[in-house]
Amino acid sequence: MNELTNEVCEVEEIHRELLKSVAEKLPPEDHLLDLAELFKIFGDTTRIRILFVLFEEELCVCDLAEALHMTQSAISHQLGILKRSRLVKNRREGKSVFYSLADEHVRSIIAQGMEHIEE
Repeated sequence: MNELTNEVCEVEEIHRELLKSVAEKLPPEDHLLDLAELFKIFGDTTRIRILFVLFEEELCVCDLAEALHMTQSAISHQLGILKRSRLVKNRREGKSVFYSLADEHVRSIIAQGMEHIEE
C-alpha cells in the first residue's frame, strides 16, 4: 500500500461547520505573515546561538564574540537583525553595549523549542 494513502481522505467530504469554526478563529493574513517572518529569524544557527547565550546572561558584543568564536562585526550584524525583530534589547554602560533577550516571550519560545526537540 502506498504511504500517501494514509495522508489523504478516501472520500471527498467538506465539513462546513468545522471550516466555519476555523475561519472565525484564523488570525488576519498580515499577522500570519508577521509570524512567519518571526520564525524565519529563528532559522539561522548563528542567531539561535546568540539567543541561547543571552538566555543565560546579558552580555556585551565583545563577550558574545568571544563566547561564540566569531568577529564582533558578525555578531553585531546578527544582533541588528534580532533587535529589529524585537527579540533582543540593548543598553549602554559606559563604552560597552550590553544585549539581553527582549522579554519573557523570547525566553519562553526558546525554552519550548528546546523542550520540543528533546522529547
